[in-house]
Order: sequence, then structure tokens, then C-alpha cells
Amino acid sequence: MYAGTATASVAAAALLGAGTFLMSTAAPVTDTTPTGRTAPVTHALPAAHPTTPGTGARPENGPEPVATGVPRIFAHRGASAYAPENTLAAVDKADVLGFDWVENDVQLTKDGELVVIHDTDLKRTTNAEEVFPDRAPWAVKDFTAAEIARLDAGSWFGPRFTGVRVPTLRQYLDRIGRNGQNLLLEIKSPEIYPGIERATLRVLGQEGWLDRAHTGNRLVIQSFGADSVRTVHALRPDVTTGFLGNPAVADLPAYAAFADQINPTYTSVSGDYVAAVHALKGPHDKPLEVNTWTVDDAEHALRVNGLGVDGIITNTPDVVRAATGGRTGA
Repeated sequence: MYAGTATASVAAAALLGAGTFLMSTAAPVTDTTPTGRTAPVTHALPAAHPTTPGTGARPENGPEPVATGVPRIFAHRGASAYAPENTLAAVDKADVLGFDWVENDVQLTKDGELVVIHDTDLKRTTNAEEVFPDRAPWAVKDFTAAEIARLDAGSWFGPRFTGVRVPTLRQYLDRIGRNGQNLLLEIKSPEIYPGIERATLRVLGQEGWLDRAHTGNRLVIQSFGADSVRTVHALRPDVTTGFLGNPAVADLPAYAAFADQINPTYTSVSGDYVAAVHALKGPHDKPLEVNTWTVDDAEHALRVNGLGVDGIITNTPDVVRAATGGRTGA
């Protein structure tokens, strides 16, 4: 996702039946590289709804709808403007600021442990190059959980976070459970990690996150990979799921078969698109929701709120709350 968000997978999934793909023509989306730099990423998608390219501006025909509610606010990778992303320090900061919903990214280590980290390599947010100088390109999948546990995941952000570690998913769930927080979990780069959906659900179940109280209103699993989202839904139909991206309006009914949310970047969303998503019901027979990312300033927060989005994913949740009066909990 933008401003250090998830790496998109190219999801040419056969969602409409054998031999028929939802995604047929390329539409560029801005994302970040494993080093954190912004770069264009291609999702294979059909022709999009008519917005001004790259701006999320309203379609040429008619005004934008105006929101009637207030958005739910998700602390992106924790309160990651104020503490190192995807760490326990970041979720604790979100808790101190009063935010119940946190977003994270999960990946699999060489020995099959789920860890909470965004980039598919360890270079940007840890000292892996210093500790393991001969292990380039320092891919998460090439390190064991014990090796990753040795790394400093806080110094890059600031000296007072020296010694902060990359948490395992189990450690992360324990902390947000104690904080009473809720989780928007992103399955990261599923094409790199076969079986990561089942592994993620296994840990969630073992840690008590798949009971009715959690699946009802405290957990959402999302991914850029349509196949990955569909796999989660097939394995656990009771779990709320989200697709990261903006499928063409004509293809939304197919996504609604397995996704409860359509979560696009704020630069690509329009009021008409939000309305088209809301007009459909998802697999739990409720209107599809829209959570947009990554909005870090008052101006853009007000704009997307005016489009009628259900949620805003942000590194600066306090800024978005002040601008929109958004909800901090379920």
C-alpha cells in the first residue's frame, strides 16, 4: 500500500469460472518496492471506471456522493508515523492514542514461522545486512524465525527504539489481545509463500482469534492476491475478507462472492466507485465495504470521507480522527 504499503500480487485468478479471468488489461497502481521506495506496480485489471487517472477525482458525469457517516480508522502497521512499523511498539502507540484497529503484514520464514513485516526483504527495517553480511538479498523467506529474532527492527526509525524486534504473529496477537485491539491482517505476497493462508488461519485459531467474538467484528484478512482472499474464504467462510485493489465495476459481483471489502488506494477511489461497491452484498449478505489507504493528512482524509468510504487506513490515525471525527473502534 502507498506510503510503505503492501506489495501487490498480480492476481489473474479465474474468478468467473474455468478459463475466464476477471483481470484482463493492465492498470497501473502505485506501490512500494521492498526497499520502501515508491514504484509503479501493474495489476492485471479490466478497464476501470471513468476517473481522472492518478487523482481519484470524480467522474466527468455528475458530482461525487457525500458521506453520511464517519469512517472507521485503521492504524496502518500500528501508529507507524510515531513508532517503527509492524512492531509491538507501533501497536502500543496506537493503543495509547486510543485506536482499536491496527493493520499489519504477515510473511513466512524459512522454517515456516509467521512474522509481522512488510517488505519481502529485511534490509529497510532491520540491521540484517550488518548481522548477516553474506546473506544477500536478505529475503524474509531465506531466514529462520530465530535468525530474524536477532535483528534490530527499531534503530532505523530512531535511537530510542533500538533493540525493538520483528514480532512473530503469535507475539503480535498476544500483544493486541492484551491491548483489546482488533486486527486488519494482510497476507503479504502470497505468490512467494504457498500455503500461507492455511498457516495464517492455523495460528489465528491456536491463539483464539477464530472464535465467534473475533470473526464477528474484530478480525479482517485481506490481500492483493485475489486467489489468496478466495482461499481464506473457502477455508473459513466465517472470516471477514478484503481485496486490496480496485476491480472494474463490471467485475465487482464476482469479487463479492468471496470478499466482504474492496480496499483501494485513495488516489484511485471515487464517489461513484464507492457507491457501486456499496450497491452489492458480500458473502455474509451485507453491503460490501470500502476501506481506502494510505491517507496521512487532513485534506485527503476529508476528501475520501466525503466519498462515503467506510474506513481509512493511515499512518497518522490521530490526524485523520481530528479531521473526520472517525471511529476508533468496532
